[in-house]
Amino acid sequence: MNAIHIDQLTIVHAGKILVQCSFEIHISLALVGQSGSGKSLILKTLLGLNDATLDVNLEKRSSFEWIMGKSVSLVPQNPFTALSPLTKIEDQMFLSKERCHEIFGWLGLDIELLKRYPNELSGGQLQRVVIAMALGFEPRLLLLDEPTTALDPVSKQELIDLLRDLQQKFGFSMLFVTHDMGVVQKLCEDICVLKEGMIVEEGKMAEVIEHPKNPYTRRLMEADFATREFRV
Repeated sequence: MNAIHIDQLTIVHAGKILVQCSFEIHISLALVGQSGSGKSLILKTLLGLNDATLDVNLEKRSSFEWIMGKSVSLVPQNPFTALSPLTKIEDQMFLSKERCHEIFGWLGLDIELLKRYPNELSGGQLQRVVIAMALGFEPRLLLLDEPTTALDPVSKQELIDLLRDLQQKFGFSMLFVTHDMGVVQKLCEDICVLKEGMIVEEGKMAEVIEHPKNPYTRRLMEADFATREFRV
């Protein structure tokens, strides 16, 4: 799996630098940091969804053509707000019937769910539906924005196992933005620690978790991300 290079990403608003960093995504990269550190802003930049008031410089290098919705897909934080409540699931997939059935089979979803509205599904089912949507065009890079926020411990583990299996099956890379250190330790190979828009520590997950060098990183490791937001 070839590395995806995000080089010299700079985001400026009204003369103030909000983000200035570079990083590489190999198999799976966790991007962690306190609320307001720039994680979600980076995702929006990679998705091309920045506010027009922002001045953005982004250089990216990859082995594939960067096409949002195809080579790059997003699993949003809240599946309840990501879907239209007045539209059946099948009409939000934008895929052929055969393709929907195939993807639902991968995710262990009953194809009868395609005929239902989002409010007729459980949170776990909706989470799998938005993953199905993200995988519909076989992306090379999957962006995940706090996907475990609303899940209980059992559902979190199920999601971790599912993403790991899907990655092995389809070979996509993952950029995982989260506050939940327990999840990223189980899922991601590498980690970048973000503070005020800059990366203060990065490396292999096990090494950074066990031997953090930056005081900010050490405080992150000590925080209970599973139950509360970390603030310094």
